[in-house]
Parts: sequence; C-alpha cells; structure tokens
Amino acid sequence: MPRQLSIDVLLDYQFDEPADVLLQIEAAPLPDQTIVESSLDLADGVRVAALDGVGERIWLHRSGRMRVNYRASVEITRAGIDLAPLAAVAHRDLPGETIPYLMPSRYCPSDRFQAFALRTFGEIGNGAGVLAIRDWIAGHLDYVAGVSNSGTCATDTFVTRQGVCRDYAHLMVTLARAAGLPARFASVYAAGVKPQDFHAVAQVWLEGAWHIVDATGMARCDETAIIGVGRDAADVAFLTAFGFARYVDQRVAVAAA
Repeated sequence: MPRQLSIDVLLDYQFDEPADVLLQIEAAPLPDQTIVESSLDLADGVRVAALDGVGERIWLHRSGRMRVNYRASVEITRAGIDLAPLAAVAHRDLPGETIPYLMPSRYCPSDRFQAFALRTFGEIGNGAGVLAIRDWIAGHLDYVAGVSNSGTCATDTFVTRQGVCRDYAHLMVTLARAAGLPARFASVYAAGVKPQDFHAVAQVWLEGAWHIVDATGMARCDETAIIGVGRDAADVAFLTAFGFARYVDQRVAVAAA
C-alpha cells in the first residue's frame, strides 16, 4: 500500500565571502517514489543531473545570508521485501553502471576489509549474507552523535565502533564491497529517524536491482524518500560550499501519513 511522506526542510547559512554552492536536497522522482507536490524557494540556480540520474543538483552563488526552504509530499510505492533469498549477481554479469560500486572510494576503503569480510561472512551468494553484514554492524556499533566528523571513514568507524547514520552506511557499503557486492551510499529522508535530520543508508545490488539496507534500523523502505546516490557521502552531500559556510540553523521534519 502506498505511503505518503511529508517533508519540510530549512537550511540557514552565512557566507562572509562569495562562494559557489552545490545543493542536493530535493527528493528524486523515481519509479517507486512520486513527487506529488513540492516547493523550493530559490529564485536562481542552475540545475545539473546528479549521479546515476537519481535526482538533481543545483548550483548557486551566494554571499551573505542564505535561507532555503524545501517542502514536498512524496508517495512511496516501494514495498519492503525479504532480501535473504535474492541472489547475488556474478561479476561477469553485472551491468556497467554497477561496476564503480565494487571499488574502494574515499570514505569506503573496501580493499582493506576483504580478509575480514571473507573470514566473518564467508562467500556471499545471496541477500542472507547482506543481512548478516547489516546485523553485524547493528550489533557491534553504538549510535552516538558527535563522535565522527566530515573526515571520518569506515576504517575509523570500524575501530571506534561508534557513529551516526553516515558512518553506519559507510561501513555497510564498505563491507558489502569487500565481500564482492556492488554497494552505494544513498542520502534519504526517512520518517523514523530520531532525531529528525537528513539520513543515510546503503543500497546493495541483488538480483538485478538496488535494495535499501539500513544498519541503524531506523528507515523503513516504504517510508524512505531517496534524494541522491553515490560512491559515498562526498558524492551526495546536501550542501557543498566552495568557500567558507557558517552554520546558522538547519531543520528537517519528515512524517508518514
């Protein structure tokens, strides 16, 4: 049964010097999520395609105060399914667009975890192995705000065993890639996130499709709206400033009808 998400976002930042800004905060129109209505109070900006054609980015040039309001109603038709029986795809049969997501990236150094993944999870032939990775992360990490920063990678999280959704997603992506599965990072809005904020999950390629996997356990597939996807958080930051941005206020509210 379709679910409706109501999204309300405020970004409030100060730019003391002129800076180019790349914004990605709008839910993406996708086959399993429909934008019923939306508003974004920007009078300017240049739209460019985001990675894998999922959503759009907006280039802005700002000096002084920048306040951005985004509101949307999104219908989610994505049903939660049991991943366990879904088959992993042989590397030789993977479509080209999934291949970059087999490789290490800035925050997901999967090449450092291959021995650990094989020893801990064995040869992964289906979604049951993916769920084993998810459950290992959920059981070994504590969700703690403030212990990570923009430089924290999956290796740091693995060592400290603490982090927030971004760190959980990076480690999920890293271990899935280390096990030989294409995995990518997704920025999302999710109704179950506490405290409310932008959320991050992993997507793993099984049986010819991308499937959401959230090791924090907070996001339900049918109550999650995808904003964008990429190799890791560097590809899908909600705001990237090419200059100094000073935080003033930021609020995210997501509710499921």
